[in-house]
Amino acid sequence: MARYLTIVDELRRRITDGELPPGAKVPSTRKIAAEWGVAMATAAKALATLSHEGLVRAEPRSGTVVVGPSRPVNAPKQNTPKQNTPRPRTGNAPELTRERIVRAGIVTADVEGIDALSMRGVAARLSVAPMALYKHVGSKEELVILMADAAFGERGYPTEPPAGWRARLELSARTMWSLYRRHPWLAQLAPITRPLPLPNLLTHAEFILSTLDGYGLTPAAMCDLHVLLFSYVQGIAIHLEREQQAAGSSGLSEDDWMDTQAPAMDTIVNDSRYPTFSRVLATLNAEGYDLVLDKLFEQGLRALLDGLGLGELSA
Repeated sequence: MARYLTIVDELRRRITDGELPPGAKVPSTRKIAAEWGVAMATAAKALATLSHEGLVRAEPRSGTVVVGPSRPVNAPKQNTPKQNTPRPRTGNAPELTRERIVRAGIVTADVEGIDALSMRGVAARLSVAPMALYKHVGSKEELVILMADAAFGERGYPTEPPAGWRARLELSARTMWSLYRRHPWLAQLAPITRPLPLPNLLTHAEFILSTLDGYGLTPAAMCDLHVLLFSYVQGIAIHLEREQQAAGSSGLSEDDWMDTQAPAMDTIVNDSRYPTFSRVLATLNAEGYDLVLDKLFEQGLRALLDGLGLGELSA
């Protein structure tokens, strides 16, 4: 038997026997490697296998935790209805509306990612037949557009915004960032070269353009600066869902994944071709360093606004 399967069997036993109850933290790749005397890659493969079986999941900044199961893996399955089998509506069930469908789609994308979105899955969440959705939404593509417009409309701007261009642009950028934080899939929808015609998205564009107006900028320059700010926020936000996807597919938290890269990083540090990178990486390893997207966003926003040069034109 492959070594990683031995580890999988033992951790699975601990989970099914209750030694590792739901919510308990599973040993990290580093601890598994030390306990079983295997390479980090072997330990990572064992955790990925458990994740694929649905027994564990990676929690950002927390590690890998147990999510089940409620029965031993080899126990016979119960005759329970399939998850995607809709239950018939009762007289007290809420009426199916476009708004409910859109909200169910948003919840699905928030939890599972935009790639997992399907009309069948949304119908199952609403306990209706898939064809019932098409009376309100013409296609999955239309649903995604409606979801995006609704999500961008969850945050707006005060009737009396702060004074000064910088405070207003900071407010706009942080508002957009909070929306991407709430709905990571939003950043994946379209490139800036193909903007979506969404009324609620235009609310954010209007706020930025009105902020830039009156500083002697041409319409083209105003548009460029608006796109620059928007693309900066979107560019950082893209990594929110990518991290969720990576954690789900690998079964590794950020820290656990970095542990698996330690041998390769050590090789680079000892390579004389990259002296500056090696020195910086060695210092970070010694002092400790976490790449936190919220912190990176704020640091980049300050640098971006410092470079706009509107301060010379402001009163």
